[in-house]
Amino acid sequence: MTHNDSNTPLLADVAERYVKLVLAMGRHDASYVDAYYGPPAWQEEANAQPRSLRDIQAAAQTALALLAGDASLRAINLRTQLQAVLAKADMLQGTRLDFDTESARLYDAVSPHHDRAYYAALVAEIDALLPGAGSVSERVNALRAQLIIPADKLRAVMDAAIRAGRERTLQHIALPEGEDFVLEFVTDKPWSGYNWYKGNYQSVIQINTDLPVYIDRAVDLGCHEAYPGHHVYNVLLERDLVRGRGWVEYCIYPLYSPQSLIAEGTANYGIELSFTDAERLAFEQQVLYPLAGLDPALAPRYAQLNGLLARLSYADNDIARQYLEGSLTREEALEWLVNVRLYPAEKSAQRLQFYDAMGAYVINYNLGQDMAKAYVERQGATRAQHWAAFRDLMSSPRVPSALLP
Repeated sequence: MTHNDSNTPLLADVAERYVKLVLAMGRHDASYVDAYYGPPAWQEEANAQPRSLRDIQAAAQTALALLAGDASLRAINLRTQLQAVLAKADMLQGTRLDFDTESARLYDAVSPHHDRAYYAALVAEIDALLPGAGSVSERVNALRAQLIIPADKLRAVMDAAIRAGRERTLQHIALPEGEDFVLEFVTDKPWSGYNWYKGNYQSVIQINTDLPVYIDRAVDLGCHEAYPGHHVYNVLLERDLVRGRGWVEYCIYPLYSPQSLIAEGTANYGIELSFTDAERLAFEQQVLYPLAGLDPALAPRYAQLNGLLARLSYADNDIARQYLEGSLTREEALEWLVNVRLYPAEKSAQRLQFYDAMGAYVINYNLGQDMAKAYVERQGATRAQHWAAFRDLMSSPRVPSALLP
């Protein structure tokens, strides 16, 4: 049986069951429900009548059985999200999954593996870009030390970066009137930035100031967390799917689910979609560096360095996998982060905290970005076509495995 109509009563019933199951899971893991703006009564019911993990799993299996044979995009998405509920419930009951199994079951994708030699070749290119005494890591961090946004300039720099991302986004994506966000600076978090979507087209965006915020992070965080990233993603889901089609499954966002690969992947790809390398360099050099009181003459070399560092991003996945599976000790993982990933030592400790807290979630950023980019760029050759495909990807029920050619 194939339903071409994605608004059948059966699908509406499964969608409601799914939302209630995710709310029930949130009672077992405080970080599980990332956003919820559905009926308050469903949240009250989840709090008043807690369900055991086994009960949640049985109910998820029942919901999955109702979807059997339905090949609509909506049903495929519900099925994939429900399978991730089952996987997370297994993990919360003590099942140990290896890294790739965890990423496949939670995020519907598996990251490629690379050995240290693969990254050594990239590190050698950075070595050549930054000649001098000391290790490559020390030289990278010596340059970075000149590019820290002073604390008293951080809000002005972030405001300018977010405004530029918003202007570029609005040229291609119409957003509802009244959409907005609040920007906050916080400490003591395992992440560098976070978007908390509140419903009604509003977000709270938090930037973690525990560690220095380098000048390149302004555009990265502004695009990723706000425009055209997480804020826009959630606004489009609420407007087009929850309100526009009555698809209640999108009023909730379980963090450990395939939806995160789409969310993080589009948020990261949105950075390069908004700014070509040349546009970004010009904007940083002419606007952000002066606002931060930094030397604009450093911008071209730093942009070149960041282009090379981006190619090291998969080291994050390889370090996380080996560390979490026990083939790298904590000390060895820190050494990889410093000498392979070229993180500052203090940021490396924070990164291990992130792996411990989030497991295979790390693949959603780089693998998600590459999958979103490849998918979008297959849909057309022009920038306008890329923006249209990007917008479509963010506001339609596509699962990660469906992005592959």
